[in-house]
Amino acid sequence: MYLYHINIGSNIGDSRSLLERAVAAVSGLSCGVVRRSSVVESEPWGFDSLNKFLNIGMEISSQLPPEALLERLQAIERSISPQSHRNPDGSYRDRLIDIDMIFAARCAGEIPDPVNEEAILRLETPELTLPHPRAWQRGFVTAPILELHPGFPLSALKAEQ
Repeated sequence: MYLYHINIGSNIGDSRSLLERAVAAVSGLSCGVVRRSSVVESEPWGFDSLNKFLNIGMEISSQLPPEALLERLQAIERSISPQSHRNPDGSYRDRLIDIDMIFAARCAGEIPDPVNEEAILRLETPELTLPHPRAWQRGFVTAPILELHPGFPLSALKAEQ
């Protein structure tokens, strides 16, 4: 069993409606725990845009390993918007929806307390890096985590441990 923290963002279209649609779909992947944060408004990160983002953090429990969950999250993302969140040159752009897995914690039957840094899974494959790179530097990611887990050590999200 895994506990996952997922961040969902949107900065064009009916962002609140798109977030709710994504939250509902991601909730369907859980085998138990589903928690969500308040909506956080933020400036675009990594590119210039006049459109602010709305972001929400979600926590779900799942039997799916990280790579399998990533495939499902990407399918949900494509079902809401087939448009890439990157330009052909790799730079970021405005998007209807973006779903990112921020961190995972492995547990044996019981949902772990992710405030325990040792519970955080570290993974690096060509498709997925956990914790999500630079997550600890992004307020729109850390605010939902801290709302769901006051006292969470954001240093646990740094790659260099």
